[in-house]
Amino acid sequence: MSEELTPAVSDPAADAAGPENETEEPIKQRKNGLYPGVSDELAENMKSGWADTELRDLEPIAQAAETAARRAALSARFPGERLVIPAGNLKTRSNDTEYSFRASVEYAYLTGNQTEDGVLVMEPEGDGHTATIYLLPRSDRENGEFWLDGQGELWVGRRHSLTEAEKRYGIPASDVRELADSLREATGPVRVVRGFDAGIEAALTDKVTAERDEELRVFLSEARLVKDEFEVGELQKAVDSTVRGFEDVVKVLDKAEATSERYIEGTFFLRARVEGNDVGYGSICAAGPHACTLHWVRNDGPVRSGDLLLLDAGVETHTYYTADVTRTLPINGRYSELQKKIYDAVYDAQEAGIAAVKPGAKYRDFHDASQRVLAERLVEWGLVEGPVERVLELGLQRRWTLHGTGHMLGMDVHDCAAARVESYVDGTLEPGMVLTVEPGLYFQADDLTVPEEYRGIGVRIEDDILVTADGNRNLSAGLPRRSDEVEEWMAALKG
Repeated sequence: MSEELTPAVSDPAADAAGPENETEEPIKQRKNGLYPGVSDELAENMKSGWADTELRDLEPIAQAAETAARRAALSARFPGERLVIPAGNLKTRSNDTEYSFRASVEYAYLTGNQTEDGVLVMEPEGDGHTATIYLLPRSDRENGEFWLDGQGELWVGRRHSLTEAEKRYGIPASDVRELADSLREATGPVRVVRGFDAGIEAALTDKVTAERDEELRVFLSEARLVKDEFEVGELQKAVDSTVRGFEDVVKVLDKAEATSERYIEGTFFLRARVEGNDVGYGSICAAGPHACTLHWVRNDGPVRSGDLLLLDAGVETHTYYTADVTRTLPINGRYSELQKKIYDAVYDAQEAGIAAVKPGAKYRDFHDASQRVLAERLVEWGLVEGPVERVLELGLQRRWTLHGTGHMLGMDVHDCAAARVESYVDGTLEPGMVLTVEPGLYFQADDLTVPEEYRGIGVRIEDDILVTADGNRNLSAGLPRRSDEVEEWMAALKG
């Protein structure tokens, strides 16, 4: 990775401060950089001789109509108030390298834009709002930013011009470097989505309250409970790519046995990066007893024939919608008798849960249906004393089921998390909602309350379910679930 020169000051706010601050900043040499500075001749040379690369035939992004409708709903909810929704800033990974940037869900949901430092501002006007998207313009060639600044386009790639951004997102665009000063002078009620841009929050510090800002965050979370047609299509794309990623993994299980769970992680990641933006969350590639650790993402353990592989992974699309699918696979292609018994119990629980997903049902119904089946099996196997009603009332099954049976899904893997309890967990299912149904049984390796042969076996089956007008649709039905179908599918993939 190259390392050379940056300007002494690379503060966007300073760059836009006005004519009185137009003095040339000296070039700052990195402590161990190879060039002592930039000659006047080179600086002048770099200003000219560049082709015009403005993009003039840009089309609006695919979801432009949907993002406009979302902004209209936001405007209707908070009339007469200035609303500020930041994308966020780059975060340092180490020294002078940054993590890959992912815009805040609230910002991306309302704009479709994904670039760092962006801010959507909804200015009250009449009965509604005027939206402006504030972005960094293209790198300045006159002051050398484009080749000297660490975030200049010769270092990290070309940004869209403000004119190009207006065409793509259907929103007037302005220079974000001027925004903080403008917000400091703002009057009237203001709300901001917190936690993403400290500079923007500082500019509003005397104008906002935590309570009012939380109301904005809650509204935007609840707005995503019901997905529009575009969102459902993106979730299906994510699931379809995820299905192919699971197929990729099955085909290389022999290589994973020769190495570790990391081979599985890397294999799925390749599919996610080729067909999507990224993985939607850290892939859980849990072989053997690691399957009993719910969020096993270290993925550094052995992969052994005869054990199970719990693979919980999802591809994230370029528009940030993620799948979330789990299968528990026999590494050698065949379930043992005990593995099959446990797997089939989880399958039956999932079947009961999926059947409970329908419009008008309580959100909790699918969880309750799945947990009842698992409690019944645990009593039947003699692992917990019945009757089943007693087990459920006291939650005794939770020693082995551990987690809730699902969650909302969308631009976050655990989507709509800030929604009110009465709108989410205590709410009612509606067409357009997408949720996971994912019961599991986990017998820890050190659990002395179960027979030894159970210990170290963990099974989860998870699918992404769309609530429809007349029931539900399993978006991830392309992956086999029944134990015999899983074995047949694996055999066919392995040839």
